[in-house]
Amino acid sequence: MKIEFVGGSRTVTGSSFIVKNNNFTVMVDCGMFQGTRELRERNYLNLIYAPQQIDCLLLTHAHIDHSGLIPKLVKEGFTKPIYATKATCELATIMLPDSAHIQEQDAEIINKKRKKIGREFIQPIYTSEDAKQSLQYFHPVNYHETISIHPQIKARFYDAGHILGSSFIEMHVQENNKEQVIIFSGDIGQKNQAIIKDPELPEYADILLIESTYGDRLHKSKEDTYNELKHVILDSYNKKGNIIIPAFAIERTQEILYTIAQLVKKGEIPPIPVYLDSPLATSATEIFINNQDCFDEAMIKLLKSGDNPLDFPNLHFVQTVEESKWLNTNAKGAIIIAASGMCTAGRVKHHLLNNLYKPESSVVFVGYQAQGTLGRHIIDGAKLVKIYGENVAVRAKIYTIGGFSAHADKEGLLEWMSHIKNPDLKVFVIHGEETSSTVFADEIRKRFGYTVYVPHWGEIVDLHTMKSEYAQYSPIEKTDNIESEIDRISHLLSTIKLRYQKAKEEGRRINWSQVENDISDVRELVTMINDEL
Repeated sequence: MKIEFVGGSRTVTGSSFIVKNNNFTVMVDCGMFQGTRELRERNYLNLIYAPQQIDCLLLTHAHIDHSGLIPKLVKEGFTKPIYATKATCELATIMLPDSAHIQEQDAEIINKKRKKIGREFIQPIYTSEDAKQSLQYFHPVNYHETISIHPQIKARFYDAGHILGSSFIEMHVQENNKEQVIIFSGDIGQKNQAIIKDPELPEYADILLIESTYGDRLHKSKEDTYNELKHVILDSYNKKGNIIIPAFAIERTQEILYTIAQLVKKGEIPPIPVYLDSPLATSATEIFINNQDCFDEAMIKLLKSGDNPLDFPNLHFVQTVEESKWLNTNAKGAIIIAASGMCTAGRVKHHLLNNLYKPESSVVFVGYQAQGTLGRHIIDGAKLVKIYGENVAVRAKIYTIGGFSAHADKEGLLEWMSHIKNPDLKVFVIHGEETSSTVFADEIRKRFGYTVYVPHWGEIVDLHTMKSEYAQYSPIEKTDNIESEIDRISHLLSTIKLRYQKAKEEGRRINWSQVENDISDVRELVTMINDEL
């Protein structure tokens, strides 16, 4: 039996793993790569050799870095069941079409530039129709329900406490008259999060694949986090600036609303206008209310008392594009919560464009920012960032409040896995940037003495011998194409210069409008090539 690490290896996105032998092929998660250009280009590769041969897909939760390539997988021939919890299935009905819309929008923007400079059009990774088609294969399962996914394999889902419906998966595999238990952690949540239950605990495994998003650091306490958000809101309110909170539509948005509601109802902050500018988050909030079996006791108690912890005075739900644009010119001293959480797409980019340069404004990051994302550039201290082709100075005050993270920190992960009782446990550290994964792997070795390995992208590990081979996919090579484009730029510049000199020598009137258009075309081409490099 082997495991192929299709994604989520030495990176925090693109989680996807295949368990296989001569009789079966089972996939766990099918996430989209996000962040740097090199990572995003992996989404276009044929990562799965024969999608139609996969027996089923097990999905830990609905976040796009775990589910985002499902429509592409279906488009390429996958037609088998996708097993996930009920809440995850419902969230997928809004998350995947929204992701498809973003792919289509991105392709449209890029193709407008390509048309102008005579380059070939690109196709979206998948379309809205592809996303819609993929939803027919989802099969909801209950927590703790044992499902038979193959004559040799049974699986159970347990609450991972990360987001609504999230799970870690326990897979029991029969091979050579012996049973092996493999646990896929998915993303493990923090204890004492608002709204949802704490993570359940594993009991036994032979093989553990464990995430390491925050494997090299610790979070602040919930009390410190609560007080820090209060301080940020009061500070910005006194300066009459807007507070922009980039937030993932699922879980972070709802926890932020929950916390602001508590602050308002306790009189610890004034009734500041709060705008939830994310139709996706609004739809997700409705799904939350319909899945109260995932709530913790405190949330259920609040609801039974007649108090809606996700509602408070001055909370406004922004639906239309026109309403969103209105905020850019009229919102003053307001809190604007918008997706996406890493600022890679969505309405939050427009709000950053209109607020980042203002010293009286604040930007509050409450979730993980992957390498190469706009959010990561900002929290790393960039003084100038590019948004929709415009250079924007970063003068707003930037805050990072890690206590709102939906991921367990280093100690939380170690405590969670300490409940597995098997001295011979083999551990694969996944779903973390390389430094985080390797630091966490060292900590596991020191604390437990387990065999620990940090796999590489595309690595296929034999679980019996621990020997490795590598899949045939590899990064896209663009050197030849870029060199030809650079030659083309040189030719265009030479042509413009010759035309200008000739017109000047002949005393002809120079068409400055045409010159500016020609130079603009060259600038567009240079920008695209620079981005690719």
